[in-house]
Amino acid sequence: MGAQWKAKHKDIAANAKGRLFGKLAKDIMIAARGGADPKDNAKLRLVVEQARKVSMPKETLDRAIKKGAGLTGETVHFEQVIYEGFAPHRVPVMVEVLTDNVNRAASDMRVLFRKGQQGTPGSVSWDFDHLGLIEAEAATPGADADTAAIEAGAQDLLPADEDGVTVFLTDPTDLDLVSRALPAQGFTVLSAKLGYRPKNPIDPASLSAEQLEEVESFLTALDDNEDVQQVYAGLAG
Repeated sequence: MGAQWKAKHKDIAANAKGRLFGKLAKDIMIAARGGADPKDNAKLRLVVEQARKVSMPKETLDRAIKKGAGLTGETVHFEQVIYEGFAPHRVPVMVEVLTDNVNRAASDMRVLFRKGQQGTPGSVSWDFDHLGLIEAEAATPGADADTAAIEAGAQDLLPADEDGVTVFLTDPTDLDLVSRALPAQGFTVLSAKLGYRPKNPIDPASLSAEQLEEVESFLTALDDNEDVQQVYAGLAG
């Protein structure tokens, strides 16, 4: 589908939940810099909604908001770094890192990319579009995604998946505008963020089952790293 890569058959055991909560907590802290009240902070409101959908404990959620908003006296500082390279079998990969220790993150990436190939800045990004990705679901009967995309100002969309989630694609500068316009078109916004979509995705059918397993294992290892927020792979489907 060209949106964020999601590991298939991922275990949802406690440790996996913990990693997910950790990633969401970072997003919440970053969003809370714009204010601790979700009612007045649209970015925070969206991330909080995502956290609630995966049952993040209320105390964890509240603590992340307070830390990000500077209400605990702690200094929260994260740096965003983008790493580029290839998974096994030349599948292009973009890795979005949010870390409080750049040296640790760089060292981890060097180790993780040993089973693939780490590239230099620009070596892979040219083959990806940087755009807004809005996940939304129909809130009213008969809501039409194509009409909603046109009326809200989205560039394109990815048809609803089996869970009924449609991904609206926007110009990066239009992300907030389209997010706010979709509810009037009968869609509830689940998440809105900037991300990457491959221009020339590789068809998984062109890889053998063994090769595909190697690629997925590599992507899962990246996704499991504590500093990695998002992994985008040049795979179709």
